[in-house]
Amino acid sequence: MTDTVDATKRSEVMRKVKSSNTRPEMVVRRLAHRLGYRFRLHQKNLAGTPDLVFPGRRKVIFVHGCFWHQHPDPNCKGSRRPKSNQEYWLPKLQRNVQRDKRARSELEDAGWSVLAVWECEISRTVELEARITSFLR
Repeated sequence: MTDTVDATKRSEVMRKVKSSNTRPEMVVRRLAHRLGYRFRLHQKNLAGTPDLVFPGRRKVIFVHGCFWHQHPDPNCKGSRRPKSNQEYWLPKLQRNVQRDKRARSELEDAGWSVLAVWECEISRTVELEARITSFLR
């Protein structure tokens, strides 16, 4: 199956994809702040450049997009694999998953605790609040 839009349009769409300050990330940031936690953002000196860093607690939170990071939950509709241009997309997405595993391992080996929040989880605010609170205690 080929792409459903032309190369120019696809390029335009891909340029608009952000890597930080995304809507899911902002939801998690506002929630953590509202709960009274203070944090640093996108520390490049840490493996994987975590979205939220709690230096005094040695804890980090990654906010993962279900598609880009291939959420392994079979009930997640956002983690579907693309049907077109698979020879490009499948290796790209697999590299993202491997990079996530490597970053998590490096952080844990350095004494950091890691929490991954998935894009599909941000709408369940009560559960998310409980997860973040439990993680940061």
